[in-house]
Amino acid sequence: MTPFPVLFVCLGNICRSPLAEGIFRHLTTEAGTTETYPTDSAGTGGWHNGHPPDSRSVQVAREHGIDISDLRARRVEPVDFERFRLILAMDRSNLRHLQDMAPPDPSATIALFSAFALGSDIDVPDPYYGGIDGFRGVYSMLFTGCRSIVAKLEAERASWSGNTSSVR
Repeated sequence: MTPFPVLFVCLGNICRSPLAEGIFRHLTTEAGTTETYPTDSAGTGGWHNGHPPDSRSVQVAREHGIDISDLRARRVEPVDFERFRLILAMDRSNLRHLQDMAPPDPSATIALFSAFALGSDIDVPDPYYGGIDGFRGVYSMLFTGCRSIVAKLEAERASWSGNTSSVR
């Protein structure tokens, strides 16, 4: 089975995207599909490179039995557009940044997280400047979306042939 790597992207890679990565990895681990759907997260900005996730993201993940404390922020790199099959932006601003950064014909599908996962075009709100309840709300939205993504990819897996997929 050809792996189908997924990248989650937010602005600084310390709040939303590492939380999405942790949730997605947790769900694929439970389903026994971690090797089929390897995951990572990154930011469109690089000022937090090497830093761990925001302590509130770590806390909310831990409240749900997920440990993201070992993750470290990184910036999206040009190779990501070839290495990943699906790149999901947490909001429209980061989606535009990704589209501007992408080569003319990327091999990855680049989409808004909520559009791909939930069928809506709402942004996953950035909880950075708020309290813990904002992070809990984001967790809930990301969990619902990640569960939907795993289900979509599993349904799609039967039709995969080589490097092609109808996920686009």
